[in-house]
Amino acid sequence: MILHKKIKIIILSAVVISSVAFVPIKKYGDKYERVRQRMVREQIVARGIKDQKVIQAMLDVPRHLFVPENQERMAYEDRPLPIGEGQTISQPYIVALMTETLDLDESMSVLEIGTGSGYQAAILSEIVKEVYTIEILESLAIKAKNTLSALGYTNISFKIGDGYLGWEEKAPFDAIIVTCAPSNIPKPLEKQLKEGGRMIIPLGGSITQELVLIEKRKGKLIRKEVSSVRFVPMVRNDGKRY
Repeated sequence: MILHKKIKIIILSAVVISSVAFVPIKKYGDKYERVRQRMVREQIVARGIKDQKVIQAMLDVPRHLFVPENQERMAYEDRPLPIGEGQTISQPYIVALMTETLDLDESMSVLEIGTGSGYQAAILSEIVKEVYTIEILESLAIKAKNTLSALGYTNISFKIGDGYLGWEEKAPFDAIIVTCAPSNIPKPLEKQLKEGGRMIIPLGGSITQELVLIEKRKGKLIRKEVSSVRFVPMVRNDGKRY
């Protein structure tokens, strides 16, 4: 269930995400509930996802509310979908896989790089204590914040800015999830990962990438390849990729 905690909205670099009053949307009984159950059964559980916290979060979060209206009927299909600004909402299985790989619990503080639609932040919010999410594209950040607020999520903090730099003021983090692909692991994120923490990140070029799990042990990074993937690139403010 969604935890009702004090809303924390962080505003940096004079960029403001306006606060708007919303009426929470009911989580259960929507018209896509059975479709969402089938998605979890056939795309998530059948492919080996076992963490019950992740499975429950995927059942609870109404994915169709995180995509453009003209994409709504495809929200529970086994594929990514466009959300505007050249960005996408990830395939449901990849969201579940990345979340499970981090081995999360309710005591944790998690940094997300690439808010996008806000769907991954919602999944994280169902599981952990605090989510800090960064989006470089202002229009997406505002829309995601509005959607998450409407759904009653109150343990998510937002920042508009360059995700490569992370969120130093809130570090260290128990886990970091990166939903856009740089060529190499960003040094600031290495430093902001807590000792014993985990980072899941897609690394590589624009065509082929590898999803990599990073664990920090005694100050050193231990890498493990998880799966071949394809994400949008991590970019700078000038649009050039890292």
